[in-house]
Amino acid sequence: MKVVIAPDTFKESISARLAAAAIAEGVLDVCGNVQIDVCPMADGGDGTVEAMVAATGGTFATADVIDPLGSSIRARFGLLGAPVQNNLPGQLGLVTAEIQAEGEGAPGKGRVAVVEMASASGLRLVRPEDRDPLVTTTFGTGLLIMAALDAGAAEVIVAIGGSATVDGGCGAAQALGVSLVDVDGEACICGMGGGALSTLGSIDTSDLYALVRQARIRVACDVTNPLLGPNGAAAVYAPQKGATSEIVDQLESGLTRLAEIIMRDCGVDVSTIPGGGAAGGLGAGLVAFTGAGLESGAELVASAVGLDRRLAGADLCITGEGGFDAQSASGKTVSAVARHARDAGVEVVCIAGEVSDDGPRDMFSDVLSLVNDDVTASAAMRNPEPLLKARAGEAMRAFISA
Repeated sequence: MKVVIAPDTFKESISARLAAAAIAEGVLDVCGNVQIDVCPMADGGDGTVEAMVAATGGTFATADVIDPLGSSIRARFGLLGAPVQNNLPGQLGLVTAEIQAEGEGAPGKGRVAVVEMASASGLRLVRPEDRDPLVTTTFGTGLLIMAALDAGAAEVIVAIGGSATVDGGCGAAQALGVSLVDVDGEACICGMGGGALSTLGSIDTSDLYALVRQARIRVACDVTNPLLGPNGAAAVYAPQKGATSEIVDQLESGLTRLAEIIMRDCGVDVSTIPGGGAAGGLGAGLVAFTGAGLESGAELVASAVGLDRRLAGADLCITGEGGFDAQSASGKTVSAVARHARDAGVEVVCIAGEVSDDGPRDMFSDVLSLVNDDVTASAAMRNPEPLLKARAGEAMRAFISA
């Protein structure tokens, strides 16, 4: 019997890698003679680098960049290996040793790199009282992309969830060599934030970092919001990043100006691209400035880790996430895993921290919750491993007895 274990991170509780290890323990407690393939997943948000490195037997590297407010920090990115399978019956050593030792300068020639913008330009890097999308910048994300290219990557996947910024990707563009000039003909402030968009006069990509032109840039996002309008980057996401209603209006005006200048100077219409509004417009900016393509984060991760190959010949797949609700059906990891499992003819079970009635239960043979009458949400978040192990055991017993 073969079981594929492919959960997402349980946000603010446990990583996808550790969740998968706990689920694997629960499966093996019930049935020791089973092939376990641990495949941590993600959808473009926090945890994407760790999940993809773990699932492919890759390595980590680090780079000195700047955070959203311009302070120096060290950020991590991943260099992917080939998708690995953990198929030895009952051997948990393969489950817990997937993440290789971290090391600077890891050889990446010709490999795929994965960059999490949250590690350089993320909201979690800024104290709540300091959050201001008029000044926060994606410059550090541009530096991180450059570091991945300098490591030899031929392809860079940029996961853009969890940003602190609404700069339309202009900060990242500056880091990558794009020249941004204001209406007075002066160079825009280096590391510009959303507040400077209203002063933008022209864009020149002729000095774009050469390795960007040679590489394939792919953007992993889990939302489809456009750059502009009531569902756009400013209106929907800026308030979460510290914007007042007045600042939202200012950012919307600046992003509108940016879209117009991008169309004029770069010949790209980014105003209505699905996903262009992700990460405060970084999605649109990467399309315009680097020629990137926007993709479903969950599907991109599934492809990169070889999910379809790993599901081939499996009997059961167990996935999971922190909150199972209506949003789980659209662009999230568990629904993507369920679709791939269904296409492979594999039964799939979801284990979630909490389960809402509006979640897509029909996509799964069973949905199990860590939270129940005896376990509160706070208790489950504090100590999820034994609960994941127990629910996985329940799922395995039900599958065997069916």
